[in-house]
Amino acid sequence: MEEIQSQSDNYRSSSSSASSPASRVPSSNFFYLRKPGSVRQPISFEDSPEWEDTDNDVRVEEGGDSINVAITPTSPSLSKLNSGSLPSPPLPERAVVARKIAGASVVWKDLTVTIKGKRKYSDKVVKSSSGYALPGTMTVIMGPAKSGKSTLLRAIAGRLHHSDRMYGEIFVNGAKSRMRYGTYGFVERETTLIGSLTVREYLYYSALLQLPGFFCQKKSVVEDAIHAMSLSDYANKLIGGHCYFKGLPSGERRRISIARELVMRPHVLFIDEPLYHLDSVSTLLMMVTLKKLASTGCTLIFTIYQSSTEVFGLFDRICLLSNGNTLFFGETLACLQHFSNAGFPCPIMQSPSDHFLRAINTDFDRIIAMCKNWQDDHGDFSSVNMDTAVAIHTLEATYKSSNDAAAVETMILRLTEREGPLLKSKGKAGNATRVAVLTWRSLLVMSREWKYYWLRLILYMLLTLCIGTVFSGLRHSLSSVVTRVAAIFVFVSFTSLLSIAGVPALLKEIKIYACEESNMHSGALVFLLGQLLSSIPFLFLISISSSLVFYFLVGLQDGFSFLMYFVLNFFVCLLVNEGLMLLITSLWQHVFWSVLTMVFIHVIMMLSAGYFRIRSALPGPVWTYPVSYIAFHTYSIQASLLVIAFCCILHMSSCVSFSTL
Repeated sequence: MEEIQSQSDNYRSSSSSASSPASRVPSSNFFYLRKPGSVRQPISFEDSPEWEDTDNDVRVEEGGDSINVAITPTSPSLSKLNSGSLPSPPLPERAVVARKIAGASVVWKDLTVTIKGKRKYSDKVVKSSSGYALPGTMTVIMGPAKSGKSTLLRAIAGRLHHSDRMYGEIFVNGAKSRMRYGTYGFVERETTLIGSLTVREYLYYSALLQLPGFFCQKKSVVEDAIHAMSLSDYANKLIGGHCYFKGLPSGERRRISIARELVMRPHVLFIDEPLYHLDSVSTLLMMVTLKKLASTGCTLIFTIYQSSTEVFGLFDRICLLSNGNTLFFGETLACLQHFSNAGFPCPIMQSPSDHFLRAINTDFDRIIAMCKNWQDDHGDFSSVNMDTAVAIHTLEATYKSSNDAAAVETMILRLTEREGPLLKSKGKAGNATRVAVLTWRSLLVMSREWKYYWLRLILYMLLTLCIGTVFSGLRHSLSSVVTRVAAIFVFVSFTSLLSIAGVPALLKEIKIYACEESNMHSGALVFLLGQLLSSIPFLFLISISSSLVFYFLVGLQDGFSFLMYFVLNFFVCLLVNEGLMLLITSLWQHVFWSVLTMVFIHVIMMLSAGYFRIRSALPGPVWTYPVSYIAFHTYSIQASLLVIAFCCILHMSSCVSFSTL
């Protein structure tokens, strides 16, 4: 401890720009102070919700989900925090705040998460973390990379991987239970959006997949989500991206992914890195929007790597992690005082989050080693002289023995001593409804994006014209029969091989499905049926247009029944080939390996089709299997059923990690 104290004293003396705790009392225009007229003041440790004796007069209006809460002015004192900050201005007396969402208190106690190593569960990603989140507040989990932020967020939400192990307790409204479907929302760090849909269309289809009831009842929910995330100006614009030259900015796309979860009106919203890949303007707009969302009563818990000074002032509580250890939990202003008490005061002209991460990020040790012999114009690099290992140990030891940790334990006891109202799910849409919605949405997407089937239609027509003109002008002799058989073989095999061009588009659909499946908005069988049903009109259009050109150029037998027989056989071949492509793409989920596997399978099928050698003369039982491009129509129905069943089994097995969340 003497070495740690000496390191802290050296850092105190080296930080000449750092101020004392007394000098860090913010003035009236300091950035930490919430402006007058803000929605609500921060909740102190004294303001824990009482389920029976509450100061809030809650009135539930009939015919809606809105709850009007009459907020009584709370005490502006933050005496237990001892942060030295000025209190936020109180709300006017009897001020009424309309809350559309009833939040929930979330408590995690002694939470430890281990991941499976090579032999046993030995790697502790999160170590004995405790904290809580209250309705109407924003709780942020901050820390450097690989500090356990996302793991802690997933553990609280109950979305850990099935191979991870969690120890500890999680309480929701004082009850030890997991949150049900529809009571919470989870936004991944990276989400895949559908660029060919407008913002309103995308959210509307998401509402149809999630909510039960009639279609007309979900329009108001979508409009509320658009308004809550400040997307009114972009509601009728295409999301864009990929085949569109320009899409919406990254900030708007990120807010769309959050609005997708808001259509369920969740009590608790978890967001993994809401500021991921956002610039400073989009970051501030995002956090102001989330602050407005929290003012409606929703409980917000999210992770963040770093924030600006203005954004830091919007947080209510902060959980600071480093290497899985909790270095601080409490209100944001108290975190500054905690660092000052530990001997690492934040300089006046430095952002608090930058200072926090500088003190606890072990990657800075490499910079210290690089700059050890360097000097700038003002002498040594005094701002990087801090040993992060010493700082982490000091901050952790200081927090465990501080009043802040004791206040957190007291608050956890108060929140868990009595059970509050249970969170009830509003139900979810049926599988038949989801299949219909996915089919219609896929039809709309395929009709708008040229790379799905319009490009394939053009390629099919060009290939058919090439094959038809090569084999045109055949007479009705015995020798022409062999030539027409060769023409049919080339037509069916090459056009089936050309369907590989749809692998990238199908891979994008699988990514969208995986994102929806993780939030239980869809299922393997629902996705498969929706994709196959939506592809039928386009495959039939391709088959009838290509068959008409090829049939008459080659000069096959006249007659409408023969023509339709040829068209239907070719259509079923394309449909089965589409199912095979769905199977291979779902298996690999990679463009290169999917294309390589499809080409290999098609080459094997072409070799054993019976054209190069008669099927009865093929050697061994391996090459005499009943799959032939010429006789493919005989087994089309059986093959379709087998492909559908195998795709379902594959999707079920590949999505075990999602279904267990």
